Amino acid sequence: MKSIVLIGGSGIVGTALTKAWKDRYRMTVLDMREPQEEVAFIRTDATCFEALLSHVPRDTDVIINLLQVPSSNDVKQLDKMTDVFFKASVYIMEAAVKLSIPKVVFASSNHVTDYYERDGHSILGREIKVSDYPYSRGIYGILKLASENVGHMYAHSHPLSVINIRIGTVPKNEKQALQENERIHHTLLTREDLANLFASAVETTSRYGTYYGVSDNPDKPWSMEEAYRALDYASEVNSEDLQ
Repeated sequence: MKSIVLIGGSGIVGTALTKAWKDRYRMTVLDMREPQEEVAFIRTDATCFEALLSHVPRDTDVIINLLQVPSSNDVKQLDKMTDVFFKASVYIMEAAVKLSIPKVVFASSNHVTDYYERDGHSILGREIKVSDYPYSRGIYGILKLASENVGHMYAHSHPLSVINIRIGTVPKNEKQALQENERIHHTLLTREDLANLFASAVETTSRYGTYYGVSDNPDKPWSMEEAYRALDYASEVNSEDLQ
């Protein structure tokens, strides 16, 4: 059984993964907040490199970076956003190398390319691909892209595998969100698909890759062909199945 560390694992995505994986992986959550699920927990400030080095268990097989804070284009939030969405990503990669942990999975965001998406639809006349130049409309997406590039640097200069998942929409309450927001009908990543996609990222032997994370919803804006092919992943539950 693989040992997984979920940094920032007390949020919506981390809670979904710890619930889905309780019989599949041995998990530890590192966060400033206590997790909702019953799981090993170490209170950790991931923006402190020394804290990461001392708190990440030495037998870890995979680190999953799920760090999240409220984001905006307000320059007053820039330092905090940079700490969480960029500096902590560097610290996590460096800690993985120093602790000889072989893989990091990074929860990136669809906002890396949100310039091409409007209200859940691609404006390109086709699904948005990872190969499309990553234009973002906000600082959040730009910082997520920077962390993806940090992962590329580490994966190609150290014995470290890095997998980036550009997550679609993962609401706290899926059915309620579908009733209230039309965009989510296209951008939803269901709980089942979230768990399966991240498990595919954990299990893949690929050294490096970037993939979108969205269920096979009607008129979804992002292409999943790369994930289907490289990660041997398939969507099982989409937004129509939940209505």
